[in-house]
Amino acid sequence: MNLSLTEEQQMIEDMAKKFAESELAPVAAKLDAEGDMETFKHNISQLAELGFMGLNIKAEYGGVEAGTVAFSLALTQIAKACASTAVTTSVTNMVAEVIQAVGNEEQKQKYLPKLCSGEYLAGGFCLTEASAGSDPAGMKTTAVKDGDEYILNGSKIYITSAEFAGVFVVWAVTDPDAKKGKGISCFLVEGGTEGMTIGKAEEKMGQKSSPTNEVHFENCRVPASALMGIENKGFAIAVGELAGGRIGVGSLALGIGLAAIEYATDYIKERKQFGQSLSNFQGLQWKIADRATELEAARLLLMNAACLKEQGKDFATSASMAKLYASEKANVACYDALQMLGGAGYIKEYPLERLARDVRITTIYEGTSEIQKVIIARNILA
Repeated sequence: MNLSLTEEQQMIEDMAKKFAESELAPVAAKLDAEGDMETFKHNISQLAELGFMGLNIKAEYGGVEAGTVAFSLALTQIAKACASTAVTTSVTNMVAEVIQAVGNEEQKQKYLPKLCSGEYLAGGFCLTEASAGSDPAGMKTTAVKDGDEYILNGSKIYITSAEFAGVFVVWAVTDPDAKKGKGISCFLVEGGTEGMTIGKAEEKMGQKSSPTNEVHFENCRVPASALMGIENKGFAIAVGELAGGRIGVGSLALGIGLAAIEYATDYIKERKQFGQSLSNFQGLQWKIADRATELEAARLLLMNAACLKEQGKDFATSASMAKLYASEKANVACYDALQMLGGAGYIKEYPLERLARDVRITTIYEGTSEIQKVIIARNILA
């Protein structure tokens, strides 16, 4: 087994690290505190210009064809600097991959170059509803065929980047009489379509720079050509793409956890108590050893899932394992790192307070830790 990175993968990781350290890290705290949307959008645009919005998209559609491993590596580096930027990057890549995997040639030619280039700053993934979160098959949004159009009605919640997304992948019930999960279809809806409105950005605990909005559909008409894939067969698309998204969220969590433990490690080398450096105390040394080991294990789980996906093999269980472990251990790393700073960790002047807030959602979105355990157990028992 060769665990070495290819030259291209190493180059992409280095490029992501350089951009994150020079452009994202210096403004991350300011974006969190003040919500400077123009700066946030500028950084997203810059990432698109560098190719980070189409890492696993074919070159003929404007992507870089770097693969899932490179995507995971890049997202980890971006998240180390700014989790808000990382989640927008992750979701936009996921939307692009859905279109590449399921869309017809016309849809791919129309939307993928715009997502990859940054002409569309982001893509929206419209699946979750108020009564259909961990159980997306229970969605209520409908799409009724009317001649050569579909009429969408309903609402989606917690949609990343909705207020500036250029295109949305939207799931809706097209056959209300079908068995649960069997009558759902997938549509491409352009931002600004009449009948679609975007709610105000949610006031969140963390990842504040990345807007999260409700999306409402009221007699929203889209052409029949907006249907992606086969009518009534859209739920399988959602399930498959969520598995890929879990590699993204796991990588994001890993980046936050690494940022926290690295900062705390540097801090305790400098901070002195009882006449010596805090790094001399065994209790803190053991915290570092445990967290570093867990984060390295998370990295290897993510690399395994990414490799399986890249090779076209079944990766769903591995992705759930990686997302579960990486997000849970990143949370522990952030809280232990904050504890290692003592009172300073609770002060906004230091990054641990922000990192602890940013990491919390990683055990919730793209499938909660509890749902990951259900998936893992179900697949093993099967």
